[in-house]
Amino acid sequence: MNRGLLLRFENLLQLRGACRQLRALSSRKVCGAQWKPVQLSAHPVGSLLLHPQLWPKDRLISAALSQCRHLATKEETKKKKKKIPLTRGEVEIRQKMTVEELAQAMGKDIDHIYEALLYTDINLDSVEPDSILHEDHIKMIVQKSGMKYKSAKLKEEKERKNTDAVKRQVVNDPAVLTPRPPVVTILGHVDHGKTTLLDSLRKTQVASMEAGGITQHIGAFIVHMPSGEKITFLDTPGHAAFSAMRARGTNVTDIVILVVAAEDGVMQQTIESIQHAKNAGVPLILAINKCDKPEADPERVKKELLAYDVVCEEFGGDVQAVNISALKGENLMVLTEATVALAEMLELKADATGLVEGTIIESRKDKGKGPLTTAIIQRGTLRKGCVLVAGKTWAKVRFLFDENGKAVDAASPGIPVEIMGWKESPSAGDEILEVESEQRAQEVVAWRTYGEQQEKMKKDLEVIEAKQKEHRMEYEKKQQKLAHLTWRQRKAVLYKANKHLMFSRPKERTEMDEDTLSLIVKGDVDGSVEAILNILDSYDCEDECKLDIVYFGMGDISENDISLAEAFNGVIFGFSVKANESIKKLADKKGIKIKLHNIIYKLIEDLKDELNSRLPPTVVETTIGEASVLDTFSVTVGKNKIPVAGCRVHKGLLDRKKKFKLIRNRDVIWKGCLSSLKHHKDDVQVIKTGMDCGLSLDKNLEFNIGDEIICYEEKEVQQTTSWDPGF
Repeated sequence: MNRGLLLRFENLLQLRGACRQLRALSSRKVCGAQWKPVQLSAHPVGSLLLHPQLWPKDRLISAALSQCRHLATKEETKKKKKKIPLTRGEVEIRQKMTVEELAQAMGKDIDHIYEALLYTDINLDSVEPDSILHEDHIKMIVQKSGMKYKSAKLKEEKERKNTDAVKRQVVNDPAVLTPRPPVVTILGHVDHGKTTLLDSLRKTQVASMEAGGITQHIGAFIVHMPSGEKITFLDTPGHAAFSAMRARGTNVTDIVILVVAAEDGVMQQTIESIQHAKNAGVPLILAINKCDKPEADPERVKKELLAYDVVCEEFGGDVQAVNISALKGENLMVLTEATVALAEMLELKADATGLVEGTIIESRKDKGKGPLTTAIIQRGTLRKGCVLVAGKTWAKVRFLFDENGKAVDAASPGIPVEIMGWKESPSAGDEILEVESEQRAQEVVAWRTYGEQQEKMKKDLEVIEAKQKEHRMEYEKKQQKLAHLTWRQRKAVLYKANKHLMFSRPKERTEMDEDTLSLIVKGDVDGSVEAILNILDSYDCEDECKLDIVYFGMGDISENDISLAEAFNGVIFGFSVKANESIKKLADKKGIKIKLHNIIYKLIEDLKDELNSRLPPTVVETTIGEASVLDTFSVTVGKNKIPVAGCRVHKGLLDRKKKFKLIRNRDVIWKGCLSSLKHHKDDVQVIKTGMDCGLSLDKNLEFNIGDEIICYEEKEVQQTTSWDPGF
């Protein structure tokens, strides 16, 4: 009996030891799904515990050891995995770090970052491992974790190689330089005779006028002197073009002819013209116009100009003064001779060899020829086949035309020429440079486009940084009101404030009008969002299309944003944020537009396009022809008398298929279609200018002599918003 008690006591001790081992193993941090009891071949551990008679010593030990082997294998596998290094001391941070990157830099897991973000205003529902954190939030997380931070050194971006085209070096070799015609611009006050003077000078070079009395010219022309000299006159008398050239640093003009009316004297634009010439460093020639009038007083004009440092030769100065009459053509030859004399004193010469350099005077588009530019060649000789660059476009010269529209083979320095072959229209004042090949031209254009984008991005960044600082101060003031609340209480307050937006039923929501644009705005940092919102605050076209900002915040595009956009039929605009593939697929499935931009002005341009699409098209009436009622009579058709108007078309044509309106005493008294249109006794579809016709309306309406019949057509034109965001 004592032996049996001893055996039972021994078994109890063995059971107690096994239980201690199992308890120690289960206390480790192992997931329940990973820890599974290993079944023995004969009896599982569960059966051993239920049946004490099956408690042999070797099997109990075997069961415990097999559990140890199983869990030890799991621990070894974990050790083999890459450990996250624990950072002690300083954490190297940089701008636009993601949650995952910050966790790696700190040697923490992502959950630690999420816990630290509870102390911020960030919506954790929208935070993903690849979400970008604001610099202030990064610093706060590091400090909350008991660490110090230091800013990482910015990696220097690989500078893009400058592939722009530049001017050649100035050559002062007298053997290379040849005389060139002077380039003259005519300036002066309005109605003092600038255009008349240009027309008179041009007529001296045209033997016969073209049909209709219109002479074809290209913005610049050449006057040939009897002695063989040439003078190039620019047909750009306005101040704007001259100032634009001066602002771009291109002194195309050699001499300025200042036109002053003898009876009016010095006026406001006369003073502006003098200032333009002084700023450009260009000498003046004074042309006192309208000297044929009785009230003309040239001497008074010369004296008035003394106050503006324009001293004529008779007063001891160096400004030549010529009395002319542009309308009658008097003394024009004297004016041109004075110009030639001044040009000889200036010794104007240029290099006619090498790559071409020039300046664009004007630019236009021709339906048949495409973009055309008028240019003054300054160096080199322009020929067909030359590859040119101007602004952000380029050309391979196909044809060259002179001021009379005749094709020419070449253009030397100082000669105006019209160039055909541009890919796009450059701007007036742009510098023309010849390059070696088409590939080189494309490189130059690409570099200039890149440079312009970089400059705009730099300006946008300055605006954003200023707004960030301003918004951060305002935000901190607002947060002080909620500082005494926990993060859960803050979320509850925000939730209650926006509850009415989130839980409105579809049936209860009124359908959004077509002229309403709902926006969800997301940005990488609050300063970016604030800058966008400030621009949207300037929207003042509510009568055209209402702008409703449903939600704005920071972080990448999330499912919550998609749900909001679907509920409000809105569009999501993101600035410097991302939308992963699953979000994009969800948006495509629900028909939600996501527009992502990294440049603020492009985002606003895209927004304006979206506003334009919401505006209803407007109907525009285009007049096709006009006719006058010369006589009235009636025609009997069956038992009815139908009024008929005898008309003559004096503009355009009358097309029976189009719409018509009847105007009497400037009032429209009828709109509709014609029931008949006849020329003599024949039914016709179209009546052209100068032809007589008889017509009747689809309404029994009496005509009066002198009534106007207007033929027009209606076209739907897409409206554009009048909102001007300021850039």
